[in-house]
Amino acid sequence: MTDAETPQTTPPKRGHEVIQAYLRTLETSPGVYRMLDDQSRVLYVGKARNLKARVSSYARPAGHSRRIERMISETASMMFLTTRTETEALLLEQNLIKQLKPKFNVLLRDDKSFPQIQVTTEHAFPQIRKHRGSKTEKAAYYGPFASAGAVNRTLNQLQKVFLLRNCSDSQFTGRTRPCLLYQIKRCSGPCVGLISEEDYRASVRDAQRFLAGKSTTVQETLAAQMAEASNEMEFERAAALRDRIRALTQVQTVQGINPQGVAEADIIALHMEHGQACVQVFFIRANQNWGNKDFYPRVGEDVDAAEVLEAFIGQFYDTKEPPRLLLLSNEIENPDLMCDALSGKAGRKVDIAVPLRGEKAELIEGAARNARESLARRMSETATQAKLLRGVAEAFGLDAPPQRIEVYDNSHIMGTNAVGGMIVAGPEGFMKNQYRKYNIRGDELVPGDDFGMMKEVLGRRFTRLLKEDPGRDKGLWPDLLLIDGGAGQVSAVAEIMREHGVQDIPMVGVAKGVDRDAGKEEFHRTGQRPFALRHNDPVLYFIQRLRDEAHRWAIGTHRAKRAKSQMANPLDEVPGVGASRKRALLAHFGSAKAVSRANLADLKAVDGVSAALAERIYAFFQDQA
Repeated sequence: MTDAETPQTTPPKRGHEVIQAYLRTLETSPGVYRMLDDQSRVLYVGKARNLKARVSSYARPAGHSRRIERMISETASMMFLTTRTETEALLLEQNLIKQLKPKFNVLLRDDKSFPQIQVTTEHAFPQIRKHRGSKTEKAAYYGPFASAGAVNRTLNQLQKVFLLRNCSDSQFTGRTRPCLLYQIKRCSGPCVGLISEEDYRASVRDAQRFLAGKSTTVQETLAAQMAEASNEMEFERAAALRDRIRALTQVQTVQGINPQGVAEADIIALHMEHGQACVQVFFIRANQNWGNKDFYPRVGEDVDAAEVLEAFIGQFYDTKEPPRLLLLSNEIENPDLMCDALSGKAGRKVDIAVPLRGEKAELIEGAARNARESLARRMSETATQAKLLRGVAEAFGLDAPPQRIEVYDNSHIMGTNAVGGMIVAGPEGFMKNQYRKYNIRGDELVPGDDFGMMKEVLGRRFTRLLKEDPGRDKGLWPDLLLIDGGAGQVSAVAEIMREHGVQDIPMVGVAKGVDRDAGKEEFHRTGQRPFALRHNDPVLYFIQRLRDEAHRWAIGTHRAKRAKSQMANPLDEVPGVGASRKRALLAHFGSAKAVSRANLADLKAVDGVSAALAERIYAFFQDQA
């Protein structure tokens, strides 16, 4: 071909020209728009009261921040979805941001549910316990609490004060004598009739009054009962009531500041510095402080506080019930719109305020101080982590500091309840939302075959990676693999990776070294001699921390699986045997083992067990024999 005959390939259009082309067909209705790059990856999700007017602002060649300019320059196509109202657009926008995690949006990265205290209502002797997740059971719920630790501390003290049970209904039914909690004065022993139903329910009402913020009334009642017992010379009962009052006081002390003028609110304060942000949330319920938690949304250098805070609120309450009042440290872009959206979600009015004086302003000031201090600590830790990752790259001859380190470990006892675990670390420390558990399924594995277990775990991991992220552009691929073991394990892992066509990921085996002592670790790489790091090298301590975390994760997973298998009842595996028939069989025979040994005639004699089901149960256990 001559130069004239060579076909000219037109580069794909991107930027203002692409956006301008959409304006001819766009409507003026509210809706959500998505900007996509030339590989159809979502760059940005936004909402608009008027889609045409909003998108036209991106078609202008000037007047944008650096972040928006970069986003426009990468835009190759757009998608649109109209809604009936701007409120619907706001809700859809935040939902899509959470699902798609666009590159240029403010993104809330930690979105776990918060624990609550649940008081059951359908049992004669209600149970008090920690609850996390949806409210599917008929019960009274109190929360949210900032952490499981805050709930556990409160439950611990409430048990001392109100002596309520925390055992399951099946444990309650099966008791013939009081448990240890009764002996240490944490339960009133309702399971064996040591308290009447009326008196127990009175304790439940007191606990609920306290959780509803009426602690003064409860303390006054207990104080009156203590004085009465003392006057009647029932000194043991008076001492028990005194201990309950002290425990109640301790709950209030642990809670810290309990605002008098704020009954129910979330206090949300933002601090931004050097392109990073921290949002501190305090949970106030029933005039009580139920803890606080910090969040670190992904932001850019030129994002303003109003945009960050609005994005945080929209994503944070996407799966959570908002309180009646949000107290904010900064104004947001669309407060009225956000109020409408949250009110519609909660089914009641939700207000948003930015207080400037009084008790509410003091609460915001305290939350803002916490946010500032938390961000300073995080930035310091991030700088230290970056230095360690540079040290890892230097120690192991990597081209650049690793952004994602994956560490694998197995755990089992003589091959039983075998599990594999993967932990992940990066520039911000341990990435716990990326941890994974693997139940070892290989039936052909010899019990205790660590090589076989590692082959299964890595095979499943990289098969999924190749399917979900073949282009390696989602940040899911590791830059370094750490394997617990020596040269043999490293060679085995290298062979596994070759089978999957992955040979460019560095891997290092961490062996215990001489006398299996910490600090004498040897490191193994494919085709290289083993080497060690200096005894006081910070990188060595960092690798030890990673290995110990992988051990902790794998062992914890194994213990949970083993405990579950020990609690398993073989009747659960019999088709057609539900909870009621299982109770009938256990009540008739006394144990699952006795059921497995019963003959067909005895099984047919059980109430609620038909002849067909009896034959099925009998056949099931005969096949197991």
